[in-house]
Amino acid sequence: MAGATGRSTPVEEGAGAQLRDAITARAALVMLGVLLLQLGFALSYMGAFHAPEPHKIPVTLVAPPEAEREAVERLNALPGDPLHVTAVRDRAEARARLLDRRTDAVLLLAPTGPTDTVLVASAGGPSAATAATGVLQDVARAQERRIVVRDLRPPAAGDFRGLSSFYLVLSWTIGGYLAASALNMAAGSKRPTLHRTLVRLAAMVPYAFVSGVGGALIVGPVLDCLPGSFWELVGMGTLVVFASGAVGVALQSVAGTVGLGLTILIFTVLGNPSSGGVYPASLLPPFWAAIGQALPPGAGTTVVRNTVYFGGSATTGAFWILGAWAFGGVVVAILAAAFRRGRAGRAGGHFSA
Repeated sequence: MAGATGRSTPVEEGAGAQLRDAITARAALVMLGVLLLQLGFALSYMGAFHAPEPHKIPVTLVAPPEAEREAVERLNALPGDPLHVTAVRDRAEARARLLDRRTDAVLLLAPTGPTDTVLVASAGGPSAATAATGVLQDVARAQERRIVVRDLRPPAAGDFRGLSSFYLVLSWTIGGYLAASALNMAAGSKRPTLHRTLVRLAAMVPYAFVSGVGGALIVGPVLDCLPGSFWELVGMGTLVVFASGAVGVALQSVAGTVGLGLTILIFTVLGNPSSGGVYPASLLPPFWAAIGQALPPGAGTTVVRNTVYFGGSATTGAFWILGAWAFGGVVVAILAAAFRRGRAGRAGGHFSA
């Protein structure tokens, strides 16, 4: 209790000092940053997933010449623009577009009879195939027709709902930036010198390779989620983990502890829900649809899924994205360390003068 003069007693002063010692201003700021990441995580995931609506899902149409134009116009004019329909000449071309990942569904209008066929390749993302099929079935029912669905490329037996690619890339990206954080903490969270930065970046290479091997073993021989393509998965895993780790090294080199939060923001808070692993861009709100394939989780999910199931179709852009993040992380990390060394040298020269 305070005395009559209002002064604090020694007990109160001791308790206040202990509180200040336990929760410093730096610790409070770190807790605030964690809180913001936590809320951002909830906002990003629930914002992306809480109400998926189809928007311009790419669909390829094969129809009799006399019905083609009217069918395209009718399907593209559906309320809310759920489909983006393109007509092609024949079934072979439409099938090639589906397996090359240029379309999510193929509608084959029967020249006679009330039964049409929809071709899908649900290994490329069951959500998009299901959404497109649902819209086409609604249209068919309204015209008193029916739809038969054929899945040309379903996920492997151990790849439930085709999500293994997403979870594999998720593990690789988290492992990459946590490894970078571990290297930073091992040095007492000091801003790294140029030499230390080069060592950390070099250390990420064997770590990334081992991570790639481990991930490929788990989804291949161990669990049989993504059979085949073992060494391709190792290479992709090495690239994904190194990109994540290099960005982690770079951001922590620039911003210290805050850099880890920025890395989590990029890779986990924003990158995972927008990656297309759970819902493709055509089912996501505009913001997440726009950023997904520009971030490593989205690019990584695309290269893994399309390599395993579609022979590497439509992966060139995603590989460039991953390479750009890896290269950018290396460049930023080295430049930040070199800048600090140059500034320290100028400050030392000024002091000695």
